[in-house]
Amino acid sequence: MSARVTSFQSRPAQGFTLIEVMVTVAIIGILAAVALPSYKAYVVRGKIPEATAGLATRQVRLEQFFQDRRTYVGSADCNSDTSSSKYFNFSCSSSSASAFVLQAVGKDSMAGFTYTVNEAGVKTSAALPSGWTTPSPNTCWALKQDGSC
Repeated sequence: MSARVTSFQSRPAQGFTLIEVMVTVAIIGILAAVALPSYKAYVVRGKIPEATAGLATRQVRLEQFFQDRRTYVGSADCNSDTSSSKYFNFSCSSSSASAFVLQAVGKDSMAGFTYTVNEAGVKTSAALPSGWTTPSPNTCWALKQDGSC
């Protein structure tokens, strides 16, 4: 058996060159520039169902109220609600015996978004922040920046 001895001094220096490090940093920068806006849009889209689900729930409860009383007036779901949702305030922009318009108005990071639904079930994206496209025709809730529902 022969023992093999290696000397650390005979090895060439190991490491990265400045060029290799700069290329790596450039690649990371490009990936971040592409990924960050996409991630932000994804986060915003993830908050929209809080408005649409809240409106749908309130719409059903208003219809149940109407079935029991033959009027929408006096329903608790038309009262202003600023505490049940982190990103939206809910209210009725109008209410009468035979009609209502529920709305969800964005707050904090969702400011600029306003979604509505009425007694006929017509959904609209009443207001959207800049950079968002209003659906055409405006008969649905915009779920993506391009105005798709």
